[in-house]
Amino acid sequence: MLMGAIIGLERELAGKPAGLRTHMLVAGAATLFVILGDFVVQRFGTELGDQVIRSDPIRLIEAVITGVSFLGAGTIIRHGSGQSIEGLTTAASMLFATAVGVTVALSQLLVAFGITFLVLVILRVLSPIERWLKRCGLSVDTND
Repeated sequence: MLMGAIIGLERELAGKPAGLRTHMLVAGAATLFVILGDFVVQRFGTELGDQVIRSDPIRLIEAVITGVSFLGAGTIIRHGSGQSIEGLTTAASMLFATAVGVTVALSQLLVAFGITFLVLVILRVLSPIERWLKRCGLSVDTND
C-alpha cells in the first residue's frame, strides 16, 4: 500500500480523479487477493487433498486485473465527439499499482520498489517534456 500511495500521491498532486487513497487501496487489494489465493490453496489442499484443489495463479492475477480495469475505466472521460480523452494515464497508473501489489505479494520487493520509481519518473519527468513538445508543435498525447 505504501508503494501504491507513492503513485497515488503523484496523481493527487496532479489533480487527477484517482489519487492517494484509491491507489493505496488498489495496490493493497491486489496484494491481499494474491496472498489469500495462496492461503486458500494451501488450506483446502491440506484438508481436501491435492487431487481436489488445482491452482492456477495466473487466473487469480487475471481476475485482479479485470477488477481494477473496471475501476480504471471509470476514470476515463471523453469530451465532445471523442477528440479529447481524459483519465487514461490515471487508469494506467491504477493498473500499474495493481502490478506493484501483485509483485509485493510474490515477495519481489526490490522489483516493486524499482517499478514504483519508474512510474514516478514516467508520471513526473515525462509530463513537462510532453508539454514542451506540444508547445513546439509536435503531436503528443497529453490528454491526461
